[in-house]
Amino acid sequence: MRAAYAARFDDADPLSALDVGEVPDPDPEPGWVTVSIRAAALNHHDLWSLRGVGLRADQLPMVLGCDAAGTGPDGAEVVVYPVIGDDLPTATILSEKFPGTLAERVAVPAANLVAKPPELTFAEAACLPTAWLTAYRMLTTVGGVGKGSTVLVQGAGGGVATAAVAIGTALGATVYATSRAPEKRARAESLGAIAVEPGARLPERVDVVLETVGEATFDHSVKSLKPGGRLVVSGATSGHLPKLDLRRVFFHHLSVLGTSMGTRDELAALLALCAETGLRPIIDHTYPFAQVRDAFAHLAAGEAFGKVVLEF
Repeated sequence: MRAAYAARFDDADPLSALDVGEVPDPDPEPGWVTVSIRAAALNHHDLWSLRGVGLRADQLPMVLGCDAAGTGPDGAEVVVYPVIGDDLPTATILSEKFPGTLAERVAVPAANLVAKPPELTFAEAACLPTAWLTAYRMLTTVGGVGKGSTVLVQGAGGGVATAAVAIGTALGATVYATSRAPEKRARAESLGAIAVEPGARLPERVDVVLETVGEATFDHSVKSLKPGGRLVVSGATSGHLPKLDLRRVFFHHLSVLGTSMGTRDELAALLALCAETGLRPIIDHTYPFAQVRDAFAHLAAGEAFGKVVLEF
């Protein structure tokens, strides 16, 4: 079957480590099933894998990809839940230990199949299991965001942050969003956010801040919270060692909470939210699988607003 995989590691030029070609068909373990992929979405996790982060040389070649939607062995339309394991902090995701979704077929535990609502296309559904699921969990389970909440999303334009703007708006929250790029601030506003420049004083302090940027925005995130507010962290693209004024944390009773990914039930709830409200993932560009190298180059350029999707 056709697949895109990490054939080697190259920290300086990760795209040079990407190979596309034939690999063996999945050989499912007991209790696992094979899904025929109709659409798969790229993540920065794929670029990190090509750099060698989270993989060992003896695991190569490793089929990349975490996100996908397709058809199960009975022909039902499904979304693949990519987490393997019962406990999120110790679980692994597809393409870390087991072959991923950037292939014509993938094997997963039967319990990892979630019904795809007919309201969503395969391309739309394929965007949800990683970045969008992480954003949904950050907002709901961890952040406690609902109608009337106020939220700041740092770094709109990134996959998780863009998802958080759209989901937060659908949940009925007032969402503020930052970005260095004027065009990305404009896109965030088109999704219902109030766009502000990085570091700018907000019109009000917020209940929850969603942080995926890290060092560059962390101080602003802490200062933007109202007393009792929650800072939810799932990434650190600008650096992982920010300065933190602990006096502000304890004087204002702030909570700093970490999370990543989400549960199968949260993915089902996110799919239901999309079906019921008309919420849809933002797709920056869709490529046929034959242009997978172009898709990776577009992702690596850092100019995408929303998801980059491959269709089989």
